[in-house]
Amino acid sequence: MAITSDKRWTIKPADDQDVEHLHDVLGVHKALCRILAVRGIKDYDTAKTFFRPSIDHLHDPFLMLGMQSAVNRITKALESDEPILVYGDYDVDGTTAVSVMYSFLRSQYSGTLNYYIPHRYREGYGISRAGIDYAHEHGYTLMITLDCGIKSIELISYAKSLGIDVIVCDHHTPDDQLPPAFAILNPKQKECQYPYKELSGCGIGFKLACALAKAWNLPDETAHQYLDLVATSIAADIVPIDGENRTLAYFGLKQANNNPSSGIKILKELADVKKELTISDMVFVIGPRVNAAGRMDDARKAVELFVEEDITKVPELAEALHSDNTDRKEIDKNTTEEALQMLQDDSLTEHRKTTVLYKNDWHKGVVGIVASRLIDHYYKPTIILTESNGKITGSARSVRDFNVYDAIDQCSDLLENYGGHFYAAGLTMLPEQLTSFKEKFESVVANTITPDLLVPEIEIDAEIRIADIKPGFFNILKQFEPFGPANMRPVFVSRFVYDYQGNTRVVKDQHIRFVLHQHDGSIIDGIGFGLADKYNITQQPFDIVYNIDENEYNGRVSLQMKVIDIRPAQ
Repeated sequence: MAITSDKRWTIKPADDQDVEHLHDVLGVHKALCRILAVRGIKDYDTAKTFFRPSIDHLHDPFLMLGMQSAVNRITKALESDEPILVYGDYDVDGTTAVSVMYSFLRSQYSGTLNYYIPHRYREGYGISRAGIDYAHEHGYTLMITLDCGIKSIELISYAKSLGIDVIVCDHHTPDDQLPPAFAILNPKQKECQYPYKELSGCGIGFKLACALAKAWNLPDETAHQYLDLVATSIAADIVPIDGENRTLAYFGLKQANNNPSSGIKILKELADVKKELTISDMVFVIGPRVNAAGRMDDARKAVELFVEEDITKVPELAEALHSDNTDRKEIDKNTTEEALQMLQDDSLTEHRKTTVLYKNDWHKGVVGIVASRLIDHYYKPTIILTESNGKITGSARSVRDFNVYDAIDQCSDLLENYGGHFYAAGLTMLPEQLTSFKEKFESVVANTITPDLLVPEIEIDAEIRIADIKPGFFNILKQFEPFGPANMRPVFVSRFVYDYQGNTRVVKDQHIRFVLHQHDGSIIDGIGFGLADKYNITQQPFDIVYNIDENEYNGRVSLQMKVIDIRPAQ
């Protein structure tokens, strides 16, 4: 059911019979059983697998279509001292994938081995002609692509004409026509029987490393030592954290905290993270620092950090990424402020169904981030554009359940180039097409988006009372980690709560520090960031939506609400 307010509150549906069955077999709070049921966990065995991940849950890599061919070709290359080039995209998924594959092969091969990352601005996404020419000029006859290549039909044909065999490891959705690669590893191929379809690009590279280790009779640890990088890719690429990805993320985080690679270790230190790393830290702390290399300079620096064997050089390499990220944050902040001012100064902003902004000197590396930030303020499909090489180029981001790629596709007659997926896309046009594009994009979106999609939605897992929030409840809740797409941090609603003795107050002019109770006498603290404008609601009974987390203060740890939204009690 949906509740009307400035945000939509929607209770996720769950089958009552599944909830009751889980309650009978697990004996835990019904709200926890409901959260499991919402995630498709309906019986004891699937619950056990969920709560007790095992490395044995990983699938046999040879179930993946093309794996045997890929292993045979790489084995042949090693036996004949053939030069091998590992090629990957410039984002976190691509650079971690290259780091895993390059490091694994280097540990087993003394022949010519190198890696190549295309430059974000000079070459663009995926396999580039310049990259293939580099391989040819330097005598590489085997190229392993990671996180890219599945759509590169012409370029892989070109590589083949130069005598270069290409093994494609990619997780993006294939077209009907596949490139003429020597082998393709992609669980989303129609004929592929691999049980799990949502691996990251680095995850597929990891499965290739596992297959090679198995074929060469090496210990599992030869490949498993890179699980912290796999977890980084899963977090940063926002793939579902269910099935095999959950197992990879679980053990990858364990490694990141107990025995991390020197690169992850030093990035954590530079970010001043004292606690154990979570998926959220990988998304907001580690990932941006790795990504900043490609956004601000050259993504090759990220690979250099992760493959460096001389630990005395690692701090300097990590500092370079940290510095790039600091620059990125400053540019991101300034650009966002400038964009918000442009919208505030435009009287038509509130009447439009889209946001499309252009400024010729905005940094191309932050336009996607800025588009996402603007959606937090003006919840509508958003495109941020800048100038590059005499053309207008930029990034699009969407609101929940609206396909921005399809909307851009309907404007393709005005574009030179575009690509992407449901929620994010990139596009390029000639300067003279900008006005026409803005008008057509607005028209397309206005005619296809429904009003409810322009209101942010909060999905709620379960309703509980304040009295339910106890250490035992929270300890089970923690076992739902790692959180991410398909297993987001549970969201709760409690109804008819009250400010406790006037202790709820506004702090730092923007936030609310809650002290709340219900009629049964239960009391809890909470913090609501950016909710100060709703403070007046707390002067009467109200409903509250929140996550549960721990608050540590002066050495004392207590449970608290991390408040997402409030409204008058209904």
